[in-house]
Amino acid sequence: MTRPLVLVYHGDPKYAELVRVPKNRAVVRAAATPSEAGELASEAEILYAWKFPPHLYAKAAKLKWLQVMGAGVEWAVAPEVPPHVVVTRAPGIFGPWMAEYVIGWCSWVTQRVETYREAQRQRRWLDHVLPDRLLGKTLVIVGLGDIGRAVARAARVLGMRVVGVSRSGRLVREADRVYKVGQLALALREGDFVVILVPLTPETTGLIGVDALAAMKPTAWLVNIARGAIVNETALREALEQRRIAGAILDVFATEPLPPSHPFWRLPNLVLTPHISGPSTPEEIAPVFDDNLARYLAGKPLRHVVDRKRGY
Repeated sequence: MTRPLVLVYHGDPKYAELVRVPKNRAVVRAAATPSEAGELASEAEILYAWKFPPHLYAKAAKLKWLQVMGAGVEWAVAPEVPPHVVVTRAPGIFGPWMAEYVIGWCSWVTQRVETYREAQRQRRWLDHVLPDRLLGKTLVIVGLGDIGRAVARAARVLGMRVVGVSRSGRLVREADRVYKVGQLALALREGDFVVILVPLTPETTGLIGVDALAAMKPTAWLVNIARGAIVNETALREALEQRRIAGAILDVFATEPLPPSHPFWRLPNLVLTPHISGPSTPEEIAPVFDDNLARYLAGKPLRHVVDRKRGY
């Protein structure tokens, strides 16, 4: 019996090294470049990848299952991916990373880190300026999936009030209140910090635009750790320049890497990080893939299947 080929597509060889094949029932091959992947695509039945080159799907006639390595799956539900291919994600990995990112940068705001660092550079003893607390602040989380709920849990430990926004508007135990997406403006009005965590879909593209930003408090901070295209960057730039919101912390952008000419670089009330809030590590994702691989080879249903109609 021919063993199925598992194609691992990533620049880090550890992803392939950590694949565990039960009873040697599959063949594992690694590719780090599109040309290498192109040589193997026609034989691949299983794809374990991050942003597989779209033009190669036409060669992958035997492909049945795609396991996504990262948090976002929008590239894996693109039209190039044949509809019969099952796409699975990796839940439970990125929430702890992103919760620390959110709490860390919210604390950076309330602890007035930039103010004290500047005072240090000027050798000024700034004891008349006191830090603030996260305790009692309202954190609005737009998107209450497993990552959003992980962020909510961390925030509530520190005494923050959590307001969520989701498709259903159903209350979850990690939030004090949940609004439907259609009530987004009502939720945004409550936030001292607003965190974007919805997946990128046609419905969420540009979700945070002129109207949403206008609904936010002038003292509020926007944190985007989802996808850059969810925020209208022109509207955000204008809101920041005119100080209609206090500031923004962005880890994702419509174009990445962010071009050196982009106006975001010069805004003093904007923090930029290079898409590192939820890093993918082979050691953390391997158990998710290995569990599903064992299920696939045993003919059992796969876990964490993406709803391609919804896009996540």
